Amino acid sequence: MDTQSTNFSKDKIENRIVLITGANKGIGFETAKQLVKKGLFVYLGCRDIERGKAAEKLLNENGYQNVKAIELDVTKADTITAAKNTISQEHGKLDILINNAGISGIVPQKALETNISNYQEVYEVNLHGVIRTTQTFIDLLQKSSEPRIVNVSTSLASLTLQSNPKWPAYDYGKYVVYASSKSAMNMYTVHLAYELQNTAIKINAVCPGYTKTDFTNYIGGEVEDAGKRIVKYALIDNEGPTGKFFSEESNPETEEIPW
Repeated sequence: MDTQSTNFSKDKIENRIVLITGANKGIGFETAKQLVKKGLFVYLGCRDIERGKAAEKLLNENGYQNVKAIELDVTKADTITAAKNTISQEHGKLDILINNAGISGIVPQKALETNISNYQEVYEVNLHGVIRTTQTFIDLLQKSSEPRIVNVSTSLASLTLQSNPKWPAYDYGKYVVYASSKSAMNMYTVHLAYELQNTAIKINAVCPGYTKTDFTNYIGGEVEDAGKRIVKYALIDNEGPTGKFFSEESNPETEEIPW
């Protein structure tokens, strides 16, 4: 299913402002690179601003100019508010929010053994961080003519798929904390899409796939493919989906997977 926009004019693309959380490395960094290459202006939301500046410099040195690192820790409301104020002053709107920042927590994670503190740490980033960031930036998104939100999820968050005891994920790792935090984020996505159904905002949960990054000890698919999957739904046009869950890796034919 090709839901990527083909209707945005060059002028509209070049005037679109993007914020990606957790963007100084991995899939977030690759997504930023692909969007900048298309002509969009991208803010790299980074918990460590020095690492963010290093990522910005690396992009600049490789010909990607429309990018700026901005301090944003999704667990700290004051940094989110400060980032929002900066973007508001510099551009007056936000067109695309990509909630990419996330952590896996200590692994392996077993339902009967994992300490509650591990749940609290992971949920603080993967769920509460998404909520904080979205709620803070919603008014800037509403100033865009075609606002989009992509919540970076995982097929591990699908209750339907995980209900199968032969689900392959059970063979290569136990991720009860990470998976459940993303399931909770998916539920937030559904409710948010329902509340925004009569607005121009489109919001979807997207699994980039099992990808070679430090998150997976560099095992999995190519980061370029993961970035393309996120970019695809960040640039959907007005006829595109909202309130859906997509995983090209799990369902190559239609990409939509069950919650």
